[in-house]
This record gives sequence, C-alpha cells and structure tokens, in this order.
Amino acid sequence: MAKITYIEHNGTEHIIEVANGLTVMEGARDNDIPGIEADCGGACACSTCHAYVAPDWVGKVPAKEDMEDDMLDFAFETDPVRSRLTCQIKVTDALDGLVVKFPERQV
Repeated sequence: MAKITYIEHNGTEHIIEVANGLTVMEGARDNDIPGIEADCGGACACSTCHAYVAPDWVGKVPAKEDMEDDMLDFAFETDPVRSRLTCQIKVTDALDGLVVKFPERQV
C-alpha cells in the first residue's frame, strides 16, 4: 500500500492510501477526488486522467510506454517531462509518498 497525495488544480490536497496493484487513477476515482474523469476506465484510450508527477518523482515512476505518450497528445497543457496518464501508473510500495497534481481541466 502507498500513500499518494493528489492535488487538485486549486491546491486542495487529498492524501489517500492506495492498495498495491491498483493504478494511481483508480485511487483517485475510487475516492471521489475531483480532477480525474477517467472516461475510458483505465484502458489508455483517452487522456482524462492526466496529471503532473511531482518533479522529485519523475525518475521514480515507471517510464511511459508509446501508447501513453501518444494519448498525452490529446491532454490539456501537457508537460513533456511531468505529464502522465495516471491509469498507466501501477501502485507499489515504491510509490509511497508519490505526489501528483491535476491540470486545470481534462479533455
């Protein structure tokens, strides 16, 4: 289990314990955290779970695969280094303390 900090665009923080094996997106969705729409349910077929990984976590999360990188082309105000689709980040103990921030809106 990992404690993940989700930060809404307005700065509101939510610290949630998320079970290993779930995705960062599922942790937000299952806890009704505003800022994640997850329209495709985690199939990497939309960009509505876009978030910015905190700078000190960029090198600690698994690398983006090509499909995720392609879907990020449709996300709102992406950052080439920090933007991720949270449906593609599986939670493990190694992600304890992860911080993600949501963009102003999802598209």
